[in-house]
Amino acid sequence: MLKALKNLSDWFEKKIGWHRIGLAVGVTVFAIAAFVLYRILRNISIADVGAALSSVTWTQLALAGFFVALAYLTLTFYDYFALKTIGREEVPYHIAAIGGFTSYSIGHNVGFTAFSGGAVRYRIYSASSGLSAIEVAKLCFIAGLTFWLGNIAVLGIGMTIHPEAASMVDQLPPWMNRIIGIAALAGLAIYTVWVSMKPRVIGRSNWSVTLPAGRLTLLQIAIGIVDLTCCALAMYVLMPASPQIDFISLAVIFVASTLLGFASHSPGGLGVFDAAMLIALPQFAPEQLLASLLLFRLFYFITPFAISLIVIAIRELVLDIKPSAKKPDPHDVNASKVVAEITQTATKK
Repeated sequence: MLKALKNLSDWFEKKIGWHRIGLAVGVTVFAIAAFVLYRILRNISIADVGAALSSVTWTQLALAGFFVALAYLTLTFYDYFALKTIGREEVPYHIAAIGGFTSYSIGHNVGFTAFSGGAVRYRIYSASSGLSAIEVAKLCFIAGLTFWLGNIAVLGIGMTIHPEAASMVDQLPPWMNRIIGIAALAGLAIYTVWVSMKPRVIGRSNWSVTLPAGRLTLLQIAIGIVDLTCCALAMYVLMPASPQIDFISLAVIFVASTLLGFASHSPGGLGVFDAAMLIALPQFAPEQLLASLLLFRLFYFITPFAISLIVIAIRELVLDIKPSAKKPDPHDVNASKVVAEITQTATKK
């Protein structure tokens, strides 16, 4: 029986492959979202969108910028925490801050964050701190784990308290969403207890990672919650004043829409995130909500992306003028080419 399952698994991986399944799902989600977005926005008034943009106050803009800055500050701790976890405690925070900020801001805009962000991280950490490709892969895994633990926690709490908000996105009955939320929180608690009992190692040979223990897992969850809360707050302060919506409901809709955009692998969840938000918030005029979404994209995607390109350009210039005393990693040239291609592609987009 086990042999038959292994043969089936090998055949599936060879003939189809999970990467093709993921790509197909992403394309399908994007196509559906594009169609829905077209149906919602085909009769929209550009003048009304402009009027909605002009009605946003400077206080709203300042608060949105503040919360986005806090969110990206939290993202730097994703990398700093991951570096400590994989045993590279000597890497200073300012390097982790550059790695976290640039990898996420570029990954968010280019799409396929795991690959594009990983390439940026490799260039930064290999050149400045001598991390190998395997160590960078481990770092990406731990950072990704922090992201998902935070998402599970926020969605679990939100779906338990306000299941109706999740129903606006997934179209499931509220009672089912509440069960999903409770199950998510229970799973999170079981995982925390599991890693608390003894060291848990995953992977093989050179590629093995010791998962953070119980207290550190709670810290991971806290980092993820703070990050997502700041992002949702930035969206919340940009929302139209009327009609009113409570923060928890918006946070549930926001995080669920973000995950749909993430699944599509489109740059910044473009089209998918926006369609999900417009569908889930029908009480708002499309022109007003679209204005809020455009401002959020300006603050969270476009501005950090532009800053990260400047940071990388300055850093590369400094490295060229004052090369590191360490022996260069032979893979750095390839990584540099990957980063250059990523930034050129994103700039064209």
